[in-house]
Parts: sequence; C-alpha cells; structure tokens
Amino acid sequence: MPKTLRERLDHLEALAKVFEDYEPRTEDERDVAPRNALMRAVERRAAAERDIADGVAAMRAANYPWWSIGEVLGTTGQAAQQRYGKR
Repeated sequence: MPKTLRERLDHLEALAKVFEDYEPRTEDERDVAPRNALMRAVERRAAAERDIADGVAAMRAANYPWWSIGEVLGTTGQAAQQRYGKR
C-alpha cells in the first residue's frame, strides 16, 4: 500500500485509468431477465404471505378455530397456530 501522498495519488490515478480503459467482454455480460423474473416471483410470494396472514387474522377475528384455519392452509391447526398465532 502506498504511504506518501504522492504514492497515494499515483495509485489513485492508476486505478482511475484501469476503470476508464475497461472494455466489457461479451462473456462478462449476463442476461438480467432470470434475475428480474426471480425478483418478481419473490415480490408475489411476499404479497401472498401478507394476504394469508391477513386472512388468518380475519378468520381468528371471526372466531374460527385453529383446526379450521389449518384445514384451509393445508396443514394442522397446531402448525397454523405456531406460524400465525403471534403477529
């Protein structure tokens, strides 16, 4: 690592030149479509999880038992209560 101010400035100039001269290669490029598709899927999953949690809360507010909520969720009442019982 450069120690003097001049050495540091020279080092910064050399780094700047590397960045300025950089030419991306075709093989360095990536298709962003798969990443964007995954991001959209994660956003949809998060929205679905919020909707499910809201639905569970609404069922509990309407005095549905946990076994009934579990049935709708495709699980046991105990599993539903463990996952959604504490908000």
